[in-house]
Amino acid sequence: MADPLTSAVSDRICRHMNEDHADAVLVYAKVYGGATEATAATLTGITPAAMVLDVVEATGSRSLQVSFDHELQDSEDAHQTLIAMLRSARASKA
Repeated sequence: MADPLTSAVSDRICRHMNEDHADAVLVYAKVYGGATEATAATLTGITPAAMVLDVVEATGSRSLQVSFDHELQDSEDAHQTLIAMLRSARASKA
């Protein structure tokens, strides 16, 4: 059963993504956040409406928000949405 998107679940998702999928987090920042010059990105929060990223660029660091195309229902929806976004971003570069 999937967990509701509480603060604790957001923290868990962020930790997992930053530790195990840093390359994907950078793709989200570049493709969906418009931070095309980003050299690093950290997922700092996820809500039903959006993800929040801290990005590092040559000009400094900044925070940005990437809205989802629908309101996330739970942790499984977040998981599937993040996968779909990554696949779409990679397919558009192919």
